[in-house]
Amino acid sequence: MIDLLIKEDEKDLKNMGFIINEKTNTYTANIITVNGILTASQHQCIGKAAELFGNGIIKLSTSFTIEVRGIPYEKINDFRKYIEKENLETGGVGPKLRPVVSCIGTDCRYGLTDTLSLSDEIHERIYNKYKNVQLPHRFKVAISGCPNDCTKINLCEIGIISQYIPNFNEDKCKGCKKCSIEDICPMDACKVEGEKLQMDKSICSNCGRCVDKCYFDAIVNGTYGYKVFIGGKGGKVKTEARALNKVFTSKEEIFDLIEKALLFYMENGQPKERFAKTIERIGFEEVEKELLSY
Repeated sequence: MIDLLIKEDEKDLKNMGFIINEKTNTYTANIITVNGILTASQHQCIGKAAELFGNGIIKLSTSFTIEVRGIPYEKINDFRKYIEKENLETGGVGPKLRPVVSCIGTDCRYGLTDTLSLSDEIHERIYNKYKNVQLPHRFKVAISGCPNDCTKINLCEIGIISQYIPNFNEDKCKGCKKCSIEDICPMDACKVEGEKLQMDKSICSNCGRCVDKCYFDAIVNGTYGYKVFIGGKGGKVKTEARALNKVFTSKEEIFDLIEKALLFYMENGQPKERFAKTIERIGFEEVEKELLSY
């Protein structure tokens, strides 16, 4: 009887976050976290649930979810009820919007913006709204707090990189033969040519390391923002995400963009087609025009 139920309910169970292990005929539960952060009581709850309902093994996934293994079919409902008391839920698999993945942002010396706060808000405003909506395929959102890109945004449907665009005051530049800005630029985008510093915006990553490094105050501040890439895809055949032709300077713009991208994908994506393929089929310029329209 259990075998028949497993066969009938397998798709529904996967949508709930339970993946069958056909070798053992048990399930792995995928528990959602926000940024991979859990309270001590939530950790304890998951550990106890793994002992009571699973095989005692817990695994961390690359998507900041927690996997509890070895859960028999007949214990799935009890497992879900047990973790609900600590406000934990399963999900995050199948053709849906996946939980947001973020680096630690300003907790890192290179972090330019508070990516944890941004991903929290995306989780509350976007993920919770669309988590049960069926999409043509999975849809991932990742955030990196600086151009070092620790979250590999180039392989996600939407990738966000924090920016600190230097405000260069050319009038204060002295054209020093040994320029402190040229020395510190990790991209070799800044060079003194003639009597002034020249900044090549085509290779500048807006990492912000040059801000406040000029002895003559040619760059004393900058503008914080976000560069957004779309259409990345991992897997056997990878597709590199491409940058939109705009730097976004507010969180509200990011929320609107993600929701627009999801709605566009729902309307235009074909079954089992990744967002990268949808963009390729329609054309990047057309998709960009749609996403940036107001």
